[in-house]
Amino acid sequence: MDYSNLRRQAASLKKGLFDQGHLDEQFRQVEDLQDEASPNFVEEVVVVFFKDSGRLISNLEQALEKYPRDFNRWDAYMQQLKGSCSSIGASRMKNECMSFRDNCGQRSVEGCMGSLQKLKREHAILRQKLESYFQVTLEAPPCQSWCHDRWIISINLLTDVCMFTMQLLRQVGPAGAATRPAM
Repeated sequence: MDYSNLRRQAASLKKGLFDQGHLDEQFRQVEDLQDEASPNFVEEVVVVFFKDSGRLISNLEQALEKYPRDFNRWDAYMQQLKGSCSSIGASRMKNECMSFRDNCGQRSVEGCMGSLQKLKREHAILRQKLESYFQVTLEAPPCQSWCHDRWIISINLLTDVCMFTMQLLRQVGPAGAATRPAM
């Protein structure tokens, strides 16, 4: 299997998420928290995000039906969702949350409904794109391990070269003349 191609594909998918504005710098900060002790940290955070955000969207839809024109209640639900979006760097979703909240401030039911539909669409798009990204990253071994192994090999090779050079220098006298080893 061509792991370098899979790594390039994963990098391209991730770049697209940033270039298209789906993710922002906060996502990179979440990635920085991943280490050898928790190698699936980012994926686990994203899974929890989609579980919670799905629940919050469902709660909001119920509140829209049960409490028509209760903009304060709607805004409170959306504030929670906006915080979740901000915490993982879901930029386009966060922007739709802010749009919804602006519509609450303007007491626009139609604006809130329109923002909610856009938010749900962004939620589905982000979920699909991140699922594709994580699927590719699971198929390819992490670059860090491969790079780390290459680094270890390079260090070992450099150590061997240094040892060989030191042996040669011992055989060469201080004036640079070769000395014969004692027999």
